[in-house]
This record gives sequence, structure tokens and C-alpha cells, in this order.
Amino acid sequence: MPPQEDSSPTQDSFSEQELGKFQTLMDIVARLRAPGGCPWDREQTHESLKRNLLEESYEVIEAIDQGDPAVLSEELGDLLVQVAFHADIAKEAGDFQLEDVLREINAKLVRRHPHVFADGHAKDAREVERNWEQIKAEERKAKGESKSPVEGIPGNLPALAYAQLMQDRVGKAGFEWDDISGVLDKIVEEVAELKAAATPEEKMHELGDLLFTMVNLTRWSGEHAEDVLRKANQRFGKRYLGMEKLAAERSLDFNSLSLNQKEELWQEAKRLVG
Repeated sequence: MPPQEDSSPTQDSFSEQELGKFQTLMDIVARLRAPGGCPWDREQTHESLKRNLLEESYEVIEAIDQGDPAVLSEELGDLLVQVAFHADIAKEAGDFQLEDVLREINAKLVRRHPHVFADGHAKDAREVERNWEQIKAEERKAKGESKSPVEGIPGNLPALAYAQLMQDRVGKAGFEWDDISGVLDKIVEEVAELKAAATPEEKMHELGDLLFTMVNLTRWSGEHAEDVLRKANQRFGKRYLGMEKLAAERSLDFNSLSLNQKEELWQEAKRLVG
């Protein structure tokens, strides 16, 4: 018998219109994970893909920070692949299907926006947030759940994001400063307690309290602590590279320079790179 032609789908198998549909992505993932598909894809589980999901999420964030729409479009696609994989794995296990995911999130969005889809009212974003939290509380009550604001926060969140989310929640529950001056006073208090700490354990404790309060300051300033620190890291990196470049251009051994000389280069690099 003549050799059988490979009937596996290729990019040419899909029209431009089909390539623009989410269902096509689901079909491709299903094919990859089906018998005769890709060995690597067939081995993946919810657990094995956790790192991929996290990495793709951070790459989306980086693309947003870069301000490049083309890169963001590509990275969002990579993130959608993760959604498709988890949905296909769940379908194969008989746990749920993509339709269940969509049904639940669509119903939730409609339910939590009564000012758009029903006769609710919200005059501004603040009121929307209050209504959202109230609806969430009612949903938990209907399920027989009674969670504290500090419960149910994903334990794998980065510490800064965890702290800010917890502060947001308790703030909405009424445990909040009257204004930002209370936060600033608290920082002064925490610095004093850090200076007075006598043991390594006390210092670690007070450092944690100070960091926690600094997160609250960023929250009161309308910023996200993760974003603020990430941008500070980026600025520091650019300035340090600028210092090294200036030293190299002047044939200086950077590591042999005094701290004062490095500080001069730092200030110059700061002016050059921002």
C-alpha cells in the first residue's frame, strides 16, 4: 500500500477567520493532547503547568510595562493557551468543561454589576467596589460561608501583593485610617521601634511591620506596591548599568573606585537615564 499522507492539521488547515476564534485554540489544544498528539502536551497536568501559568502572567505584566501593544497581544495569547490547557485537562478528567468556566464567570459578572445589567445604582467607582463586596458577602452567606476579610487570600501571592490585598479587604470592612497622615505617623513609629529593637528576632519583626506599613502608604497613594517596587528595581538597574558604562568609557576600574567616586557616577547616571 502507498504511504498514508499525514492528515494532521497545519496552519494552512485553518482560515484566517478560524485562526481568530477561541474555539480553534481549544481544538488545537485538544488535538495536541489527544492520542497521537504531542507527547509533552499529553503529559501535562494542572500541577505541572502552575509554573507556566505564573511565568506567562508575569510576561503579560512586563508587556504592559513596556507599553508595546504587539508584545502584549502575543503574551495575552500565551496566557490564553494556559486557560485552554487547564480547561482541556479538566474536561478529560470529567471535572468541568470550558462552557462551565464561561457560564460561571459570565453569570458572576452580570450578578455583580447590577448597576449595568439590572436596576442597581452606583454613582462612582468607589460605590461599585462597595456594592461588589456586599454582593460577594451575600453570595458567601447563601453558601453558608462566613469568611473574615483576612481569610481566603491566595497564599502563593507575592508578599507585597498579599499585604496590599489584605489591607484593601480590612479597609473595606472599616478597619482603616481616617486619612494618609495616620499612615505616615505609623511609619515614624515603626522606624523608632526598629531602631530600638535589641535582638535579631525583634529586628525582623519590626522590619516586617515597617514593610507592611509602607505597603499601606502605597495603597493610600493610589498605587500598587508590586508595581512601585518593580519600577524602582528597573530604575536602579538602569542607573547601575549607566554607572558601569560611564566608568568603562573613562577606563576606570569600577570595583576599585571609592564609594564617593561611585556616588558621583551614580548621580551622573541618574541624570542621564532618569
